[in-house]
Amino acid sequence: MNDKPAPSPFWSFSLRLYGRPGAPAACIALQEKNGVDVNVLLFCLFAAASGRALGVGDAEKIIAAVDPWKAGAVAPLRAARVFLREPPPVVDAADAAALRRRVKAIELEAERLQQEGLYKTFPMADFGRPAAMPKAAARNNAAALERAMGAAFDSAALGAILAAFDTSGD
Repeated sequence: MNDKPAPSPFWSFSLRLYGRPGAPAACIALQEKNGVDVNVLLFCLFAAASGRALGVGDAEKIIAAVDPWKAGAVAPLRAARVFLREPPPVVDAADAAALRRRVKAIELEAERLQQEGLYKTFPMADFGRPAAMPKAAARNNAAALERAMGAAFDSAALGAILAAFDTSGD
C-alpha cells in the first residue's frame, strides 16, 4: 500500500514539460548560468498554463516561499549528488555511484515536495491575474521571474523552455 498522495497537477505538468525535447538542457543551462530555481520557473509556467499572468511581486513571493527549503534541502542534496560524480580515491567508485543514485532519488523527492508546497501555497484561482493566452502569459511570467531575480536569463535556454511550453499540450 502506498501512502503517498496523488501528485498535484503542477507536478504532472512539470514532468510532461521536462520530458519535451530541449527542456532538460534548457532548465540545466538556466540553473547553472543564471541561478534559476527550475521548480520556480516551472511554477511560473504552470501558472501561465493555468491562465494566470504573474507580476514581479508574485515572482518574489514564490522565491521567498521556497528559499528556505531550497537552501536547507534541495541545494545540499544537489551538491552531494554532483560531488559523487567524481569521488575521492579513498571511496570505491562503484559504491559512490550507488550512493549517487540514491541521493539523486532523494533530491528528486525534495524537489517534488517543493513543488507540492508551491501548489498548495499559491492556488491558481487566487494568484496573479487572469491571462487569456497561455503562451503570452508564459513569456510574461518568465520575464517577471527574471526581473524578480535581477538577472538576464540565457536567451537560447529560455527560448528552448518556452518552445517546450508551446508544445506541451497544456
